[in-house]
Order: sequence, then structure tokens, then C-alpha cells
Amino acid sequence: MGDIDKATVTKAYARWAPVYDLVFGRVFEQGRKSSIAAAERIGGRILEVGVGTGISLPDYSRKNRLVGIDISEPMLRKAKERVAQFNLTNVEALSVMDVSHLGFPDNSFDVVVAQYVITAVPDPEAALAEFARVLKPGGEMILVNHISAESGPRRAFELGFAPIARRLGWRPEFEWARLQRWIDSRPDMRVIDRTPMPPLGHFSMIRFGKAARA
Repeated sequence: MGDIDKATVTKAYARWAPVYDLVFGRVFEQGRKSSIAAAERIGGRILEVGVGTGISLPDYSRKNRLVGIDISEPMLRKAKERVAQFNLTNVEALSVMDVSHLGFPDNSFDVVVAQYVITAVPDPEAALAEFARVLKPGGEMILVNHISAESGPRRAFELGFAPIARRLGWRPEFEWARLQRWIDSRPDMRVIDRTPMPPLGHFSMIRFGKAARA
């Protein structure tokens, strides 16, 4: 199985920055809207990991406080333009940051949202551990992520698409078992639900809950 590295991802998203909204805006729309709705059931201070061009930011309620991070500075330039365009005064900060080394104290956020991120980082487990660290007890971590099919036509398509996906900065093989192993190692975390997302069920929204303090 091939893998990806930080340099590959950074270069890929720098290339995508000018056209990302046009190419992926509609494709990923349902996943974005679903994750925002899930996040707002908790509300409060929300960290959006992989905020990209900030396409999600105007859709959050202004009563929530938002922080966005991304590995791509060109993407964040677009996000900052969007914040200014829509006067999003509820956006506290937009920062270039490595998801495996978040520059926030423990228990900083009520919700962590990571849309289409985990398959585009070199060390998914390290990223998940950081998301859990900065999440407050009783909070939720919401992922929208590609989950590999185990068999059938979708599996064959994913394997054929794999070399292209890696050049785009994505990890094409990411099975549910990998997330399950991580959650099994974390007594403080639990799976709340897992919902298929378009297009064609290639993605899932997964909600994790962090145990409240005793």
C-alpha cells in the first residue's frame, strides 16, 4: 500500500486553491452541510480542521465561535478573503497548522470538525489523537471521510483510482477497521453514529463523543 507525505499534500492543495470551490463545492456540499448541522447541535467554540478556502464558514450560525486551520497557506488566503467578504466576526482565527501538532491547549473546543481531512494526512492516528486532546470532555468530533469499500464494484474503482488519488494528495485506501482500532484504543472516546454521504456513499459522516468528566 502506498502512502502520502506532508510535502505532497501541501503542493497538491496549493495547486487546488484557485479552483477548489468550483471543482469540489457541489460534490462535497452534502457532507459539509451535514457536518455543520451536527456541530451546531453542540455549538460553542468549534475548530474546523482543514478549513481550506473557508467554504463552510458562512454556513455556521453566528452564535458559534469558529477557529480554522489548514496546512495550505494559499487555501487560507482564500478563507481570509471569504471572512472579510461576509464580515464573519465569529471567526476567531485562521492559521496554518499541522494537524498532528495542534497549537492549542487541551480541552479548548466544544466541537472539532474535520471534513475530508483524515485521508489527506501522513499520520491519521496522530491527527485523531490531537483532535481528541483539544476537545472538551462531553464534546464531539465530527469527521466526513472516505471509507474504503471492502468488496464489489466500488472497491475495484477505488483501487484503479488509487495512483491518481495519491497525486491529488489523498489516501485512497482507508478502511473502517483503521478507525475502529483507534477508537478501541481510546476509552475516553466512543462512536455515536456513522452515516453514508454522497456521492454514491463513497464518504461517511462519523460522530465521536468524548467522555464527560466524572
